[in-house]
Amino acid sequence: MNTKAIKMSTGDRVFVGFNYLFVIAATLVVLYPLIYIISASVSDPSTVQSGEMWLLPKGFTWEGYERILANQDIWMGYKNTIIYTVLAVIINLAVTIPCAYALSRPELYGKNFFVKFMMITMFISGGMIPTYLLIKQLGMLNSIWALLIPSATGVYNIVVTRSFFQTTIPRELEEAAIVDGCSDFRIFFQIVLPLSAPILAVIALFVGVGRWNGFMDALIYLSDRAKFPLQMILRELLILQDMSSNATASNASIQEVLNRKRELVGIIKYGIMIVSTLPIIVVYPFLQRYFVKGMLVGSLKG
Repeated sequence: MNTKAIKMSTGDRVFVGFNYLFVIAATLVVLYPLIYIISASVSDPSTVQSGEMWLLPKGFTWEGYERILANQDIWMGYKNTIIYTVLAVIINLAVTIPCAYALSRPELYGKNFFVKFMMITMFISGGMIPTYLLIKQLGMLNSIWALLIPSATGVYNIVVTRSFFQTTIPRELEEAAIVDGCSDFRIFFQIVLPLSAPILAVIALFVGVGRWNGFMDALIYLSDRAKFPLQMILRELLILQDMSSNATASNASIQEVLNRKRELVGIIKYGIMIVSTLPIIVVYPFLQRYFVKGMLVGSLKG
């Protein structure tokens, strides 16, 4: 049957046209902030501050990126963020995957109770103050473990991974391996894990993006500036910009210096946004198909 010969009704054409308009509008809404940030990062600070630059660069300059490359605090934060993200992904995978696999096994007695018990923590939390006191009692204040251990896994990640094992890994394959004399550990490491690349990528993406963008726990638990992640350094720059914008000075030359610093902080801010999101932008296309599959797995009833 020739689908080209099928004529759309007026209602269908209106519906398709509306979809095109919606997609175009949504694309523009998403693209404009990205284009603006990129343009602002290479524009003259005065044009950004005054609002003259609203889309394309004006007064092209690399001054912001030059200052970013020369700022040791930014690179220190960048290094810390990379270390925290890599360790967080490794720890989460090491905890989440075995736990979810155990809960997916039909012979595990009381698995439904364990799942329901863990899901309670998704709705009820101890709160910030009890958590802080616990971290303090464990001696993890001002250490990277305060950022990694409390978030070593997540119930949502366990449930999604458990659903993946139940719906994707054939039980017959495990039974055949048992008949051949394989132990549980051998089945897990040599059969289950090689078939679990999609869910491993999904959990790594979830945890990696969350850790890369996180700063609240660092704000609460870290006091040593040498351990600050990049997001804390960016927060300091934003606070500095607000302070300089609210500062008043009677001397005209001092006020001019303050205004110049505010403009430079603004352009550095946009440059850091580009630098800080670049790794995620580079990695995401390689994990996108796994990400979509993982979201579909999470929608299945486990």
